[in-house]
Amino acid sequence: MVSRSYSNLLELASGEAPSPSFGRMGRRIPRIMTVAGIMSDLDDDGSESVCSDPSSSSAHKDRIIVVANQLPIRVQRKTDGSKGWLFSWDENSLLLQLKDGLGDDEIEVIYVGCLKEEIHPNEQDEVSQILLETFKCVPTFVPPDLFTKYYHGFCKQQLWPLFHYMLPLSPDLGGRFNRLLWQAYVSVNKIFADRIMEVINPEDDFVWVHDYHLMVLPTFLRKRFNRVKLGFFLHSPFPSSEIYKTLPIREELLRALLNSDLIGFHTFDYARHFLSCCSRMLGISYESKRGYIGLEYYGRTVSIKILPVGIHMGQLQQVLSLPETEAKVAELVQQFNHQGRTLLLGVDDMDIFKGISLKLLAMEQLLLLHPEKQGKVVLVQIANPARGKGKDVQEVQDETNSTVKRINEVFGRPGYQPVILIDKPLKFYERIAYYVVAECCLVTAVRDGMNLIPYEYIISRQGNERLDKVLKLDSSTPKKSMLVVSEFIGCSPSLSGAIRVNPWNIDVVADAMDSALVMPEPEKQLRHEKHYRYVSTHDVGYWARSFLQDLERTCKDHVRRRCWGIGFGLSFRVVALDPNFRKLSMEHIVSAYKRTTTRAILLDYDGTLMPQNTIDKKPSSKTIGIIKTLCRDKNNMVFIVSARSRNTLADWFPTCEKLGIAAEHGYFLRMNQEEEWETCIPEVECCWKEIAEPVMQLYTETTDGSVIEDKETSMVWSYEDADPDFGSCQAKELLDHLESVLANEPVTVKSGQNIVEVKPQGVSKGLVAKRLLNAMQEKGMSPDFVLCIGDDRSDEDMFEVIMSSVAGPSMAPSAEVFACTVGRKPSKAKYYLDDTTEICRLMQGLATVAEQMLPQI
Repeated sequence: MVSRSYSNLLELASGEAPSPSFGRMGRRIPRIMTVAGIMSDLDDDGSESVCSDPSSSSAHKDRIIVVANQLPIRVQRKTDGSKGWLFSWDENSLLLQLKDGLGDDEIEVIYVGCLKEEIHPNEQDEVSQILLETFKCVPTFVPPDLFTKYYHGFCKQQLWPLFHYMLPLSPDLGGRFNRLLWQAYVSVNKIFADRIMEVINPEDDFVWVHDYHLMVLPTFLRKRFNRVKLGFFLHSPFPSSEIYKTLPIREELLRALLNSDLIGFHTFDYARHFLSCCSRMLGISYESKRGYIGLEYYGRTVSIKILPVGIHMGQLQQVLSLPETEAKVAELVQQFNHQGRTLLLGVDDMDIFKGISLKLLAMEQLLLLHPEKQGKVVLVQIANPARGKGKDVQEVQDETNSTVKRINEVFGRPGYQPVILIDKPLKFYERIAYYVVAECCLVTAVRDGMNLIPYEYIISRQGNERLDKVLKLDSSTPKKSMLVVSEFIGCSPSLSGAIRVNPWNIDVVADAMDSALVMPEPEKQLRHEKHYRYVSTHDVGYWARSFLQDLERTCKDHVRRRCWGIGFGLSFRVVALDPNFRKLSMEHIVSAYKRTTTRAILLDYDGTLMPQNTIDKKPSSKTIGIIKTLCRDKNNMVFIVSARSRNTLADWFPTCEKLGIAAEHGYFLRMNQEEEWETCIPEVECCWKEIAEPVMQLYTETTDGSVIEDKETSMVWSYEDADPDFGSCQAKELLDHLESVLANEPVTVKSGQNIVEVKPQGVSKGLVAKRLLNAMQEKGMSPDFVLCIGDDRSDEDMFEVIMSSVAGPSMAPSAEVFACTVGRKPSKAKYYLDDTTEICRLMQGLATVAEQMLPQI
């Protein structure tokens, strides 16, 4: 079932359809086909169909496609005996609430997701039509057996436990990885991608994907449309790298997420764990620029967003104003307050991570340690039905029931039950009523992505005038609320006035419950006021608007970048580069080499001629042969420009008599073997090493895997073999330390790829390039061919000099200039090659041509 917009895109990609017809489609939502091969309400002329369609009034709106496992729709089979379904909005769905926060006038929202009920294939076209036209929803239909493997199998039995820190150490503890379930997960994600294709206008629409059910969806979307504007928000925790790396498909998931433009997390901890995984498993580091965290991934900047979701203030206040809520509050006041009892409240899903049993044990401990509270304090535990299935859910239910029964038998008395367990579904207004009456809310989950229960409690306790009358409160009296929250839930960092606890420590939780009860009223009021101010201003609308603003900012330069895809399957990623940055082709450079007569060739060594991860760093006989061949032409000036010492480079290239060598970033320079070494700047004293060496030695001793390389004029601290996170942290400290102690010395302290280097001021590879060009000019042989290849930051100085010298006196007019970096990344160079293998192939090609052009003896 393919929509008109998708058909047009396919034609557009193959060059068969004129681009204006796509533009005329505007932001219109295509209708779903109801009969195979026939489009409903779509004429051949796109412009006419837009004019005749009611949705054309929204042509100027921004449009966002919100994708999640479930649509924000309630489904019910018609009860009047007729066939068909009844649909209504699910007011409690976060996806629907974020739409209200964005505003209908500015942004049009399309939903893609599954329905909560199974729809027979014969009814799917009709249901699709109704949902699209009435609710702007695009249902994703997944065969039941596939859905079971995807949702109850992979999502709930493998991903969800692991993301909540449960390792599958045995078959009973979380599901062992199952390749068939993983394949089902990928298949369903692809089905979602196909449905999105039916409605997306890829040049204009934003796509916002939600949660761990659809973690590989970004790859399928990016593969179809390289420039898709794509955000992803993870609503669950992201585990530390030690936990996450046990997942067999760890890299596939990371690379899929990195195909997004913006990745959102509730807390810094979750984002930090994700960034650490990217660093340790993919070798990708992040930077913070102007307050935004970003990862450079094949020329694209993937931004990281850290912002906890909020609640829907309007909906909650509306429910608080309902007569039913008022009546329920009055009932609860009669049940508890008039009996002289204080209500503690817990609201949790019935699953293994919500810590219900730990909360009950803490309540038991409270009653044991404080007998005076027996008969006066009641814990009401509302247990929502579990979202997943399995033996673990049944075990939690059994343990909860037995613990409640034991506590009530020990501490209960006629007319008093210390624990009231409500395990049947409650209406939303009933839950809100419990919030209003509860003196303290307890959230003791052992791991939870966000948990909005405390936010709902705070707003409910703020109440309104009608509820104040029911509670017999003076409307001028400041409101109060108390929270005991686990340290391991996402909302904990934003609730600074809550009593934070380790839910595993029963004694501490019991003490916190007691503190919440006996705390002075003014302090309760201050804590409530602080929380209310935060929750009321950081609602779901604030969260949604902030995310979309960042997504728009991240995607603003999509249009001007050249994009193309590389890799297969879930290793697919998009390379995005400046339009002027392109791959250096063999044909191009060989042709230029043949046309020119005087040539300058500057080559970095490590990472350019020699791979960085090679243990034996000596040049191969093939590399030496290539360089010797290029040097044999008297019109060529070939230079190795390296950070290595002059003795090392001289020992490695003893047979290349005409080769120029620049050592230690160009401090030492030798035009060929017949000439003496010279310095590119006046010689400096190296007494600063007496200060720097003890400092570096200190960091070497405390950082396993780090080493010091002491050269004639510089010192390098390398942490290539150290733990990447700790090494990076130590490198920053070392950089600050060295800059401080060497502030009065004539040296520069710089960080590079896995190194911190101290070298004399003024030394750079750019000086080598300038010196070579000037020397050639003085000899009357200004080059008309310049090739400069390097791989790291220090080589950017060479690229800058080479590019700025074009059309200058040191180069021949209309000189052919090739500044080339290794790898596709932001650079001052205009060309790139993928790796050292391609560089060696290119140099071999030039050497072959050079040999052919030499006069035959």
